[in-house]
Amino acid sequence: MALSRRHKLTLMTLVLYWPALFVAAHIPIPRVVREAGVSDKSLHFFAYMVLVFLLWFAVCPDKRVNWRKAAVWWVLLVVVWYGAIDEWLQGYVAGRSTDIVDFFADLAGAVTSLVVLSILSFWPASLLITSVLIFGVTNVTRANLADVFPVAYRAFNLFAYALLTMLWIQYGRQRSRGVSSRKGTPAAFPTGTAARFRWVAATLLPPMGFLVAAKLGSLLFRKVVAIGDVLVPALGIVVVVVTVLVIDVLRRRLAGSGGAQPFDT
Repeated sequence: MALSRRHKLTLMTLVLYWPALFVAAHIPIPRVVREAGVSDKSLHFFAYMVLVFLLWFAVCPDKRVNWRKAAVWWVLLVVVWYGAIDEWLQGYVAGRSTDIVDFFADLAGAVTSLVVLSILSFWPASLLITSVLIFGVTNVTRANLADVFPVAYRAFNLFAYALLTMLWIQYGRQRSRGVSSRKGTPAAFPTGTAARFRWVAATLLPPMGFLVAAKLGSLLFRKVVAIGDVLVPALGIVVVVVTVLVIDVLRRRLAGSGGAQPFDT
């Protein structure tokens, strides 16, 4: 059976993410990470939350978690054994140690992900987990990441919010398809200046609203929020929205001249 594009992307991401996670957990902790005062338990939680999300949709790409089915318990068993072996091996790495609390943080992240996936399907779940990850990574350190990792932190903000916006757009497409299928009409990207303006506004507002909420959260955690910490992620959001809009316009022009079909959402 042919794999869907989303399933292929999930598998590719898992193939890259899992080895990278293993390597990151089995090298000495960099000095700059120690200086940042990163919450080790939070990183374990977030890392395994993402791992289980990818693993579940690699195994069951079109299903929510059903606790009465064997698949969820097999996924949990694999992650529990991996987490235990992972912690044991860290005892042999300079500067690291086997920590049972880290293991329980791993387990908490895994179970949290499975609970989310028992309620939400792929796209809303990916939005929620990405939002939690962005907010968490921004606020799990005692030091200001912009001071410790100035370039890396700005790059993270740019690409993380761009990803969040892409997920929001795709989620909107899936909802449009669902509404259209119930009405018996094909889903279509908005046409006309007014319709496109409404689409841009509806697409920009949620990611921008989350950006404001995340930075307000940082202030509550007594983080310094520079203007660049707001402008860079805002740029990522705007670039994605404009790019999607431009691609649609170009595809419609090609379709009108007998080329590619219009952008089907």
